[in-house]
Amino acid sequence: MAHFALEGIHILDFAWVGVGPITGKYFADNGADVIRIESSTRPDVLRIGPPWKDAIPGINQSQFFASFNTSKKGITLDLSKPKARELARRLVPWADIVIESFTPKAMRNWELDYEHLRQIKPDLIMLSTCMQGQTGPNALYPGFGQLMAALSGFYYISGYSEAEPTPPYGAYSDFIAPRFSASVLLAAVDYRRRTGKGQYIDMSQYEAALHNLAPAIADYFASGRVLGPRGNASERYAPHGSYRCANDGEHERWIAIAVASDGQWRAMLQVLGSPAADSRFDTVRGRMENRAALDEFIGTLVHGLNSQELTKKLQAAGVAAYPVENCMDLHSDENLDAFGFWHWLEHKVMGLVVYEGLQHRLSRTPGDLRTAAPILGQHNDEVFSQMLGLSAAEIEQLVKEGVIV
Repeated sequence: MAHFALEGIHILDFAWVGVGPITGKYFADNGADVIRIESSTRPDVLRIGPPWKDAIPGINQSQFFASFNTSKKGITLDLSKPKARELARRLVPWADIVIESFTPKAMRNWELDYEHLRQIKPDLIMLSTCMQGQTGPNALYPGFGQLMAALSGFYYISGYSEAEPTPPYGAYSDFIAPRFSASVLLAAVDYRRRTGKGQYIDMSQYEAALHNLAPAIADYFASGRVLGPRGNASERYAPHGSYRCANDGEHERWIAIAVASDGQWRAMLQVLGSPAADSRFDTVRGRMENRAALDEFIGTLVHGLNSQELTKKLQAAGVAAYPVENCMDLHSDENLDAFGFWHWLEHKVMGLVVYEGLQHRLSRTPGDLRTAAPILGQHNDEVFSQMLGLSAAEIEQLVKEGVIV
């Protein structure tokens, strides 16, 4: 049984922060050889972002960075220097895929763009994934996923009121776009396998994010309605929200409940010991038209109850419900434990640390987190000496010149 679906694929990963590195990680965890190119002169911002091991900041202490870069090798080159760019070009014949996520001018200015690299390797596949694509009036705008989440409309529709936006967690488009880029890269690899031809992929994170608002966008064109913040309100379920239960020591405990039918509503009332309720709540329509009163009613019923015990009873009655888990809960979740989701890997600086497992389960080629993320320049000697044939003296001189740094 082959263990890795993408064994034999070689990738040069010039990307930083989220989308590009996560895309490369998908391939690396499934067997591809990925070399991550960085520089200490301009380190990936995730390397200096929390959470840090033992809460001690350090360029090799960030688990945020580490989680996005498992199974990769890491080298350092200051690409502002011509000699560094020449070393990068010498690695191109080895690569099947090049990934980068800079604004469009960066790789062109370095002559590391697709038009230059395809002259070195005609069947090369290259993915560029920046904020708003390689063309258009805003192509050169830099930014992060938080800005794309705002620009693509997610900040406007999230939260409870237009007066107080409550954006989704983190750089939202960073967690969406890799699903698109990984899929399209797989398609490009298959196309090259069948035709012998490489290709260039221009993936705008803006456009990728918009696909996840397709229903709202389609509704606007059909009806003229502009979707706004609605909290947890649903067009199909009522009640549909999170309700506070009894505290667990110092920690608040909540339960999420979604009721899809009148039958489920009656089953929920029976579990909660309240067979009689306001007649406005007897039908789905009535519950939807009186959401505020409904949420207050449910909140009164579940307040003081144990969220775990209540979940079991509601689930047994056919009502969708589950505790709202915190980070500590996730690390002791019996389902995640049964999946073998958490992986402990030995990091060169942080030591033994925990990583999230793969999000998919392929029966014949399951993949694996093969190694912890590399520290800055961890594989310099291996790549520059063994792959490019540089002598120890040459490497030492390039380090002195700030080329390998």
